[in-house]
Amino acid sequence: MLILFLHQFELAAPLFLLVLLGYLLARFAGWGKQVSAGMNTFVFNLALPALLFRMMSDFSGLPPVDARLLLAFFGACLLTFLLGHFLAGRLFRLDPAGRAILGLAGVFSNNVLLGIPLARATLGATAIPSVALVLVFNALTLWTLLSVAIEWSRHGSLNWRGLRSTAAAVLRNPIVMAIVGGALFGLTGLHLPGLAQHTLAQLAEPAGPLALLVLGMGLAEYDVRSGWQQGLTICVLKLAVQPLCIWAIAWLIGLPNLETRVVVLLGSLPTGANVYLMARQYQRMEGTVAASLVLATLASAVSTPLFLVLLNHVYGPLPVR
Repeated sequence: MLILFLHQFELAAPLFLLVLLGYLLARFAGWGKQVSAGMNTFVFNLALPALLFRMMSDFSGLPPVDARLLLAFFGACLLTFLLGHFLAGRLFRLDPAGRAILGLAGVFSNNVLLGIPLARATLGATAIPSVALVLVFNALTLWTLLSVAIEWSRHGSLNWRGLRSTAAAVLRNPIVMAIVGGALFGLTGLHLPGLAQHTLAQLAEPAGPLALLVLGMGLAEYDVRSGWQQGLTICVLKLAVQPLCIWAIAWLIGLPNLETRVVVLLGSLPTGANVYLMARQYQRMEGTVAASLVLATLASAVSTPLFLVLLNHVYGPLPVR
């Protein structure tokens, strides 16, 4: 078991070291917010969309994905969110908006910046279609969950205009557009011309490393001293409760081996920076969420490889492809 852990840690460690490098560059080398913002724009609007469009454009040649993985992933998201919402009220006496933010921080994974590179490194390229399916629904589902929870607590009813705006914003997201557009192109049975293939490949090549650097640079902007108790609670929900809940549902519904590994891996990742944007939008729990982003990212360098070891122990190693 120790040897398996060290192997998985060795696979994941370079990725987390890139996150650390980004943090150090932002904190001590003068790579300020302008540099971070420019790199972030390139990664989200060009590099990662190029990577995902290129992979999904060969949709007909990709392995089939069991769509029940959505039930395992988002079913666990709902259960963990409700637990976080309950604990936020019982332990910390937070108001309804604060409870919703804490609950969401316990389920919203950093699936883009960390999930895509980590899945490719540890599970292989065959895992990307499963990751992509989760990504398409992730932001829309969890943003909607937060909006419903907060609007209901405030007004006792839903703000349908806000929900429509959320859905429209998600559909305009370059990551979602690349996945959907690539999949639709793949369904036509056509193949990208060689020039387009090579151009996309060049754009996609730095996507993984730059995404991790951007993540580290973003973490340098947060203060971990504020709300650390609630931040630790978020870490436990995010890094332990959610992946275990995902695994349990996947086992109950008989989800195949690869899909189970993908959704457990995604569930074991630290909280995504989008939750901080949500906290700022609703002016609740900003310090707590910032603390959880840093703490969970540090802890996941150990906890995520541990889950990969447990998956290998239960299901055996993935076949070499």
